[in-house]
Amino acid sequence: MNYVRQIPTSRRMAWPLQMGGLLMLLLPSLFPSLFSPLSRSYPSVFSEWNAPRPMHSHLLNRALQQQTSKPQEAELWSPLPDQGWEACAYKQETQSLGRKSQGYIQVFLDGGLNQQRMGICDAVAVAKILNATLVIPYLEVNPVWQDSSSFADIFDVDHFISVLSGDISIVKELPSDYSWSTREYYATGIRPTRIKTAPVHASASWYQENVLPVMQSYGIVAIAPFSHRLAFDNQPSDIQHLRCKVNFHALVFVPHVRRLGDALVSRLRSPPGLNNASSATDFHNWENDRAGAGKYVVLHLRFDKDMAAHSACDFGGGKAEKLALAKYRQVLWQGRVLNSQFTDEELRGQGRCPLTPEEIGLLLSALGFNNSTRLYLASHKVYGGEARISALRQLFPFMEDKKSLASSHELSEVEGKASLLAAVDYYVSMQSDIFISASPGNMHNALLGHRAYKNLKTVRPNMTLLGKLFLNKTIEWSEFQQAVQQGHKNRQGQMRIRKEKQSIYTYPAPDCMCKA
Repeated sequence: MNYVRQIPTSRRMAWPLQMGGLLMLLLPSLFPSLFSPLSRSYPSVFSEWNAPRPMHSHLLNRALQQQTSKPQEAELWSPLPDQGWEACAYKQETQSLGRKSQGYIQVFLDGGLNQQRMGICDAVAVAKILNATLVIPYLEVNPVWQDSSSFADIFDVDHFISVLSGDISIVKELPSDYSWSTREYYATGIRPTRIKTAPVHASASWYQENVLPVMQSYGIVAIAPFSHRLAFDNQPSDIQHLRCKVNFHALVFVPHVRRLGDALVSRLRSPPGLNNASSATDFHNWENDRAGAGKYVVLHLRFDKDMAAHSACDFGGGKAEKLALAKYRQVLWQGRVLNSQFTDEELRGQGRCPLTPEEIGLLLSALGFNNSTRLYLASHKVYGGEARISALRQLFPFMEDKKSLASSHELSEVEGKASLLAAVDYYVSMQSDIFISASPGNMHNALLGHRAYKNLKTVRPNMTLLGKLFLNKTIEWSEFQQAVQQGHKNRQGQMRIRKEKQSIYTYPAPDCMCKA
């Protein structure tokens, strides 16, 4: 007699549910970009389900209603007064070329555009210290952005060589006798011509004692890694002037980056496009009556997934976001994140949380910028996508970026190339009336120094003050605005003298500047 085993109805019904549950567990592994709110390229399905809410809606509502008086607006947009310093790195003559070159020096630079920029400046200085011929620096492929742009793709090589022709000898490539000295050669074994033990912030004497003998023996030396490998202190004045000359005069972007940058600047200084002639006339009359007419602010919004996760702060995305960030933090840093030991309140009270787009918008509003301000957004992908910047866009409807100002054809030479996109943002930032960065970083530091060299207005957010203000959920707009304005009165480009161990590229006075 044949028996057919009967499966209980309850188990038959449970099976599809179990399979569905298993599928939901597997989907994040099979299609991580759909479920990770940390995706670099696109806002995820998961992040859209858990769209970040405004964290300071009571302040946001008041900021949307605020009006700026004409005297306040005039003061806000006024350029910095003469501070008694003038740029003089180009005027200072370094010791002219006279002695025969001791050999060739190569450097291999990692990091992003601005870290590589500082490495280039240091490479020129080391070449001068060693009386060496510098080979145009090799830029490593950034492991994060996967950009293979070379020095010549980003910077005007001929201009670089010409400006520094009286200081050091520079070649675009090695002569045939040394053609074997390549990145691939050094990546495949231990080579006697490679220096890989250069200490961070090494002295000039260290290079003379440890690098020069190798170069004299082989005619060439390669230093990798090289980032941050030359000290800022106790250097001869001519070496300091030379570093500044490279940074502020010799490093010029390639022509197509400058052309695109000029086009963006021109459009930012023009009124936004309008649909009909009458409204255009009204806008022109209103625009001509404003202190901010034809002017714009650049906001460098550094709010990427790595920063959000590493900060260990709460950004308003709820429990799902906290769990996703914690998981990402664990995968990337294996628990070695000091901030994760503290609560969100403790981190904000210490000014250790990056400002969200909403918070930087409230800061700008409190300083006096209003909904007529032309705001250029210099950033890569923002963690959380459009949902994260919606409050900022509410406050500043005339907010622009590269894609809103330029056509796809105009962007074709830089699209998908992180270093060139950053170069465009850097160029537009240097032309702006006011620059502000949402949080410290290499671009913030580079532009802080470059704009100080040219005496341009740059707002430095007081992170500790803002952290404490944003923790106060009952603070009134008037109190918030007064505290912000008072706390930023002396943080808008006033000259700061470099202290020991600080970067010459962030604080160019007194090394690169002279008393007027």
